[in-house]
Amino acid sequence: MADIGKDIERPLGQTLRPQRKTSRGFSGGTLAAVAAVLGVIGVSGAIALREKPFRKPQEVAVSTPKVVAAPATPAPAPAPAPVAAATPQASTPMKSGGPQIIHVQTEEGDGPPKAAIVIRDPSTLGQNLKVAHIPDRSLIEASATGPLPMRSADGRRPFDAYARPWSGTRGARVAIVIGGLAVSQTGTQAAIAKLPAEVTLAFAPQGNSIGRWMQAARQSGHEIVMQVPLEPFDYPNINPGRNTLTVSASPDENLKSLHWALSRTTNYTGVMNYMGARFSADASAMEPFMAELGKRGLAYIDDGSSSRSVAPDLALKDGVPFVAGDMAIDAVQDRGEILKKLDSLEATARAKGSAVGIGSAFDITVDTVTSWIAEAKKRGIEIVPISAVAIDPQKG
Repeated sequence: MADIGKDIERPLGQTLRPQRKTSRGFSGGTLAAVAAVLGVIGVSGAIALREKPFRKPQEVAVSTPKVVAAPATPAPAPAPAPVAAATPQASTPMKSGGPQIIHVQTEEGDGPPKAAIVIRDPSTLGQNLKVAHIPDRSLIEASATGPLPMRSADGRRPFDAYARPWSGTRGARVAIVIGGLAVSQTGTQAAIAKLPAEVTLAFAPQGNSIGRWMQAARQSGHEIVMQVPLEPFDYPNINPGRNTLTVSASPDENLKSLHWALSRTTNYTGVMNYMGARFSADASAMEPFMAELGKRGLAYIDDGSSSRSVAPDLALKDGVPFVAGDMAIDAVQDRGEILKKLDSLEATARAKGSAVGIGSAFDITVDTVTSWIAEAKKRGIEIVPISAVAIDPQKG
């Protein structure tokens, strides 16, 4: 009855809802749902953390190499001795602006290295041009008339020490010697300034300020030789100048005259005759002269004006580097004629490998030679110093 009373008192239109049962725990269905959700989250996390892509690593292009820890290795062996500094050998001429002959020792020790790296630039055949004008004191003998060239205590020769660098190749080579330097001051200055550095310059011993001109020539890159006056036919009507060596003079007198010429300056590779058709044809006169050149380590350049010269045989006998001129290029002072001679030199060089032209420091010669060389180089002709074409008995 109590329940009926309560129904009467309930507002109209509302029905009695059954009372829910409460519990502190979760029902079995709820737990199952939670577990399902956690499972989905776990699988998703595993997928997210898994290495990508899902293929074998070796089948995938990788832009950055994977860093793998290196396995443990034994302690490294002691480092080898440091490589010796690459320095030119004492006997190796140096050249600015290029590699030197370098011997790199790979192991310490006084004996020869077990392995070596040799870097060789053919253009280093000759003196370092930065110091070319400075005399090598070990190659100088003091005399009453001035410094005389001599071999050094270790056997080095002025011929080697003062040689201008060249390529060392065996293509067509032309050597040109322009003589008469130091006779005319303006002419000498023009020749040194205009002529390509590959041209060899010959100084007349009677000239003035030879030491100053020698330095200017060497600083400009020229190899130089000293001219020596030798007796021509019809001497003294034709006179080469002061202190000419003659066939009638004694060997001592001729050596005194030779020493005077040699002492006029330094830093030259050899001597070239000035005239001398009669002297160079006389073996008794030439033998002491050539022996002295061999003793002092100088070359002899025969200008080729005399077919009777005994110089080639004596040079071989006395160990003197020898060069014979092929032709005089300016016997006729005309540009066209000089060019013909120079073209003939080129043809000779192509035929036999090298050719030697001899000229004088006339303005027309200097200008013509300068322009011809510029064109000859384009045709593959190498202009070389006179030492580059010398026959050297000491080098086989």
